[in-house]
Amino acid sequence: MKNSIKLFRVFGISVEMHISFLILPILFWLSMGVKGVVLILGVFVCVTLHELCHALQAKKFGVRADTIILLPIGGVASMGSIPDKPYQEFRIAIAGPLFNIILAAILYYPAYRFLGPDIFFSMNLTTWPHVIAYLYWLNILLAVFNLLPAFPMDGGRILRALLARVMTLQKATRIAVGFGYLFIFLFVAWGIMTGNIWLLIIAFFVYISATQEASHVEITETLKRLKVKDILPNGYLSVGPDTKLSKVLEMIFHSHQEDFPVLDSGALAGIVTRANIISAIHQFGLDKTVRDIMIKDFPSAGLLDSLTKIHKLMEESGLRAIPIMDAGKLAGLITMEDLGKIYALMSAREGTK
Repeated sequence: MKNSIKLFRVFGISVEMHISFLILPILFWLSMGVKGVVLILGVFVCVTLHELCHALQAKKFGVRADTIILLPIGGVASMGSIPDKPYQEFRIAIAGPLFNIILAAILYYPAYRFLGPDIFFSMNLTTWPHVIAYLYWLNILLAVFNLLPAFPMDGGRILRALLARVMTLQKATRIAVGFGYLFIFLFVAWGIMTGNIWLLIIAFFVYISATQEASHVEITETLKRLKVKDILPNGYLSVGPDTKLSKVLEMIFHSHQEDFPVLDSGALAGIVTRANIISAIHQFGLDKTVRDIMIKDFPSAGLLDSLTKIHKLMEESGLRAIPIMDAGKLAGLITMEDLGKIYALMSAREGTK
């Protein structure tokens, strides 16, 4: 993610901090002093472990989850796709809050005995023992808040997973998003009445995330209905390994194609994309050849694969074009633009029914 700082890597997962997160320690230091800084850092240790549980459970089911981003409003485990089965999404979503609850259960008796009932049940920052008690209860609050059925929070994902057992993922997502919008309204109303700016910020991010994921599911479910062979364009342009970047740039300007397969003696040897062409031109000039910049490690698909698979391959690889193979030979390219056109046409057709 742009504007993020890598903190460490664990279990193959990169934990990063968005630079906006630095606002929090400063604000808490100004309002509560050193105890406030320690408190907020302690909360985000719990948040990081919470998100790690999500990510590790996702990896167990083969879902790509290689980055956790710490933001001022919490953490986000970046996942490459929605799990294939509802029970998988349920287990991924419940893993985070379950960690916080188990942690609270384990620490309850030691904390109660060490701090004493007067401090343990007190929510203030007057002494360092009070800070420990405050952090304990905030960990529980983190679990409870995330279990609210406000999609795409954990509770909303749990709701969708349960609904998806008895209906389509598309319909389950629409219902879960509807609950999410209801809670957004409640967050905004409560934030305005209490003057709590954080609730308004959370409501904004929940709205953006819910809308994006709802759109993602609609696209995915629409693309499931078609195979690659149903939409594969008839023609495509290709380049050779020794083609100069100046020539490829000219091809981009004079065609609708921006990503090109690299054929070497008729065999697919790589892919060169608009993004790495422009980057290479800025760095090396126009005289470099395709061989110097082509992507050699790339996914491919077959004529009978679903468009959902193509969309997933694009998400996971970061490529906007996937080569389609038939009997070991290149049959064409499916681009992000192709998928966009098909989704628009299918959505328009559904809207007229």
